[in-house]
Amino acid sequence: MAQEFFINSQNLEDKIRTLLPSQGGSGAGFDLSASTQIIPIIDLTESAEGSNIRVDLQTAFSFDSTTAFSVSNTTTTIISNTGYFRVFGNCALETNATGDIASKFVLNDGSTDKTLLPFISFGGAASDLILPYDFIVFLSAGDILKCDSNSAVVLNRGVTRQIASIDGTLVNP
Repeated sequence: MAQEFFINSQNLEDKIRTLLPSQGGSGAGFDLSASTQIIPIIDLTESAEGSNIRVDLQTAFSFDSTTAFSVSNTTTTIISNTGYFRVFGNCALETNATGDIASKFVLNDGSTDKTLLPFISFGGAASDLILPYDFIVFLSAGDILKCDSNSAVVLNRGVTRQIASIDGTLVNP
């Protein structure tokens, strides 16, 4: 048989009033109690939110959920849909080329470019640089994400994956 006893703690009562105003936090008096009876708790949060997949698994890559891109010596639109996207990969720069060479990610709203992530190599000693990147971008209606490379010795390879729709609904792999 379970035993029940009351807890007198002003700190706990104040915290409950703050976190759960509908449970007496608006000034109604109440007592905290504890029991020796074991009561199982079932967390239905994911189901109530419409997802039955853990968040870390929801962001997994799959054959159908990823789109690869490779950009060298050109400008390419890599995302033109709305929503939240993860963009990751590497930018390879050869520094023994003459002049400045560069690659960059550009967000465009239909009329104006905004550089998000530039990679620049100034001419000089011969070496190869491999620069990793991994970022999340939000595209609203009319926005596109472009990748630009100004030289054949700059290669930007990566993958995009939509992680949520424009309203924040998670996209499963």
